[in-house]
Amino acid sequence: MSLRIVLADDHQMFRHALRALLAREPGFEVVAEAATGDEVLAIAAAQPVDLVCMDIAMPGMNGIDATRRLLAAHPQIGVIGLSAFADRQFVIDLLDAGARGYITKAEAGDELVRAIHTVREGRTYLCPDVAATVATALLDRGSLYAAAPRLTERERQVLQLIAEGLTSMQIGDRLHIAASTVDVHRRNLMRKLDLHNVADLTRYAITQGISPTRQGLEGGLPN
Repeated sequence: MSLRIVLADDHQMFRHALRALLAREPGFEVVAEAATGDEVLAIAAAQPVDLVCMDIAMPGMNGIDATRRLLAAHPQIGVIGLSAFADRQFVIDLLDAGARGYITKAEAGDELVRAIHTVREGRTYLCPDVAATVATALLDRGSLYAAAPRLTERERQVLQLIAEGLTSMQIGDRLHIAASTVDVHRRNLMRKLDLHNVADLTRYAITQGISPTRQGLEGGLPN
């Protein structure tokens, strides 16, 4: 039986490149594509899925939160994270959410195929760029978990929407919370991250990959 794969990335050209790559592999079947975390959850609820290649920064629900929610409902699904960044905090957060693999988009060619085979066998796979980053951090006396302030799921959601330019009222409507609660989260984020205004929060979200603004087709795919 073919492995049923969902490709989740907000860049259509990148999804199509991945689909073409995986179509050459016997036993792999891309059954759906998604541009947001919400679409991933809807697909998994509607049809059988074995594995999701999950972009980290997508509009709406980001890949980390989508992974956590997906695996809460469908723990048998394997998740491999895709990102333009090899930042160790991304790796920590995604693995904490339950993912079994992580590769950078620059290596999303043969490395993705190897990752899928590895995760299919029940093991974890990190691409060389990420493995080197994690190994260096582990040698640094626990700095792997002290690299950056840990944000809650709700804080990441609010920060992402702030970076996307939404007002407190709009964020509240999107997340079904009061605008005053959004303002509380905003103040907590500024205090936790030692930032002082919305512009600073936006820059932080972009540089940390929480906002999809910088998430592009960096590196491309090998032939």
